[in-house]
Amino acid sequence: MEDLSAKKREIDEKLQMETQKLAFLKDSLNKSNQLTENMVSILESFSSRLHKLEDTIVPVHRDTKNLQKLQDNIDKTLSSLDHVISFYNVAKDVEQTIREGPYGTPDPLAPKYPSQESDSQPPDGPTGRLESYLQSMDRVQNAVNFFSENNPGSPELHTVTQLFESGKDQLEREFRNLLTRHSRPVPAVTILDMLGTEDDSDDIPLEHLPERTVAELTEISSWLISQNSTDFMNVYAQIRSNTLIRSLDGLKQHQAKTGAAAGVSPASGGSRKLALKDTPTKKTAYLKGRTIIRKAGSSIMKHSSLTLDTARRQGSTAVAELKDDVSDTETDTCILCISALLKLMQSESKLMEGVIPRGDHNKIFEQLVQQSMDGVVADVENIATSAKRCIGKHDYSAVLSIFPVLKHLRAINPDYEKALEGTEQGHKLPSLMSTLDTTGAKALEEFIDSIKNDPDKQSNMPKDGTVHELTSNAMIFLQNLLEYLHTAGGMLAAQVAAGWRPVDTYPAGRDMQAAEVNERKLSIYIGKVLGALQLNLENKAKGYDDPALTAIFLLNNYHYILKTIKSSGLLQVVVLQTSDIVEHYEDIIREQKRLYSKSWSGVLRHILEISGKTVSQQRAAPQMGKKFKLKDKERQTIKDRFKGFNQEFDDIYRTQKGYAIPDHELRQSLRNDNKEFILPAYTAFREKYEPMQFTKNPEKYIKYSAEEVSATIDRFFDLSA
Repeated sequence: MEDLSAKKREIDEKLQMETQKLAFLKDSLNKSNQLTENMVSILESFSSRLHKLEDTIVPVHRDTKNLQKLQDNIDKTLSSLDHVISFYNVAKDVEQTIREGPYGTPDPLAPKYPSQESDSQPPDGPTGRLESYLQSMDRVQNAVNFFSENNPGSPELHTVTQLFESGKDQLEREFRNLLTRHSRPVPAVTILDMLGTEDDSDDIPLEHLPERTVAELTEISSWLISQNSTDFMNVYAQIRSNTLIRSLDGLKQHQAKTGAAAGVSPASGGSRKLALKDTPTKKTAYLKGRTIIRKAGSSIMKHSSLTLDTARRQGSTAVAELKDDVSDTETDTCILCISALLKLMQSESKLMEGVIPRGDHNKIFEQLVQQSMDGVVADVENIATSAKRCIGKHDYSAVLSIFPVLKHLRAINPDYEKALEGTEQGHKLPSLMSTLDTTGAKALEEFIDSIKNDPDKQSNMPKDGTVHELTSNAMIFLQNLLEYLHTAGGMLAAQVAAGWRPVDTYPAGRDMQAAEVNERKLSIYIGKVLGALQLNLENKAKGYDDPALTAIFLLNNYHYILKTIKSSGLLQVVVLQTSDIVEHYEDIIREQKRLYSKSWSGVLRHILEISGKTVSQQRAAPQMGKKFKLKDKERQTIKDRFKGFNQEFDDIYRTQKGYAIPDHELRQSLRNDNKEFILPAYTAFREKYEPMQFTKNPEKYIKYSAEEVSATIDRFFDLSA
């Protein structure tokens, strides 16, 4: 029961608490409703006021917006009016600037306007003046565009158009004046110094124009290009072309005064050599060949008797040497101009980069260099023509003037191709080289024919059997070819490739490089020359009546050929095709010595056989003559033998002392051979019969001692003895 009472009390307490909470919630709900009603009332009042404000402000805003739009339209209209009005004022504002030109130089052809009465001061400095001028031209251009679009028939358009054309003409004229004023030919000394550098990295930079002038020309050209005006490019090409020509002409004049053979710039004090890529530094082969031929001819002729005609020819040597010097200068100057033109073209190409747009570079560059290229080509063609003329007169040494030019052209052609890339001028050098190849190869072949067909006139034969002029000239010519081994070989190979001559055979199974082909072609050519020379010498030798002189003549010539081959470097080339060339000539020389020795048969026949006995048999009893008396017939026989020997020996001495053997070694060798041939037999003969009493006057018959015979033989081949 107590538990029930306790539980009831607990329930009553909870009920009382819940009742109190309920009363609190009702009270809170009433307050919330009251607040809600108050807030709704306030919001309704605020909304009502907003509607009233909107009704008041919106019309005002609408009016303000319209007013602002009107203001903007007015401002734009005023701005447009100012812009339009400015076009009408352009002529008046800038005419003075344009009339005076970019650098304050009035244009005599420019139209004059009333506003020109007032002078204005140009900005300080030429660059500032040009910039101001270009800005004025931009204003005039804008005015032209405006009136063309908006009022094509207005007088204002005519005015600004005329002003614009005048200003553009001023710019073009100023471009020409600037370029003309500052374009000066490169001094010859500067060109020589530039060519004297041994390395391309050491190239001396050329300042054709001042930097400021280049900047101004670039600015003017940029503006003209923007106006589609391109006439200034042709002006540039013309002026720079003339300057380039004047530079080369100045170099030629300098070389003519100082001498092209020096090859050293005066400014360098001779410290640097003129590097012309594979060309001779001093004398060209043309002068060298001609001069050597003359000197060699004089050296050989001093051993022989000089005819009146020979003396007269020697009297004209000075004139020939003068002509050779002129040709030498022309050749060296031509080579120099080829190198100089390349350097100048490379420099001109760099100068164009800022002034001429890249798209027009090749066209303008071709116009710029065309006349100079034509001049160099003409110089080379003149040398080739001169060589052809001389070759036509059978002066084949003239072909040597072609070799240094051709050699230099081949060496420098890659640089020319690079410099002239994209132009029509690039084909000129290959065409020149082809012409020189043809001319040179033809001359070389004709040289062989001239040797084969050299006339066998007795008047042209050396009366003393010395080296023939044909031999000395031919060998000197071949020596000079060695200096241009690959040039001459390439010349011959080029003609073979073109089908001009039949192809010579090479060792099978070999892929030869160009250099080896050239060497072999020249080796074949030299072999042909030597073969033709040998054939001609054999024919010429038949003109001598004396077999001994025939042998001496051939001996001299073949020995000279062999010695020249060994000493000059020809041997290394000849053996490429004829490996036994030395043995060949040594065999010929031995044979000619054998044939010459037959000239002593008349002397030997008196001392080799006495009554059918040989010298060895005569030596068997050297004292027998003292023990028996000679018969008259035997005494007469001995007398006749001594007398015959003396007469034959005197005759051969008188004859052969006039023979010429220019080479000391060969001369002494032949004398020694004669001694070995004669002295033993004569000594034995004299020792055998001198003790015999075959005469009362032995000094009449025993004319020579062995020593005297030897001394006499030493005077052979010596006209002065």
